Amino acid sequence: MPTHRLRAERLQAAAAARGDHSAYAIARRTGLSQSAISRLRRGIAAPATRTLLILADTYGLRVEDLVVTGTEAAA
Repeated sequence: MPTHRLRAERLQAAAAARGDHSAYAIARRTGLSQSAISRLRRGIAAPATRTLLILADTYGLRVEDLVVTGTEAAA
């Protein structure tokens, strides 16, 4: 089963473009918890589909832009 993680650098760039430079700012804009954003950005939690949809919609990204699979990371 492939492991998925958030492409934190892509989220950070899109968030920064909207003035959101911290997990707190991202959480406020998206309605997700600050701790969830922090865990995702540090790579210690896998993103849920609902979370990815919220982040993608909020920051004008595709879900595919926000996810890296274990096989991609190994390449």
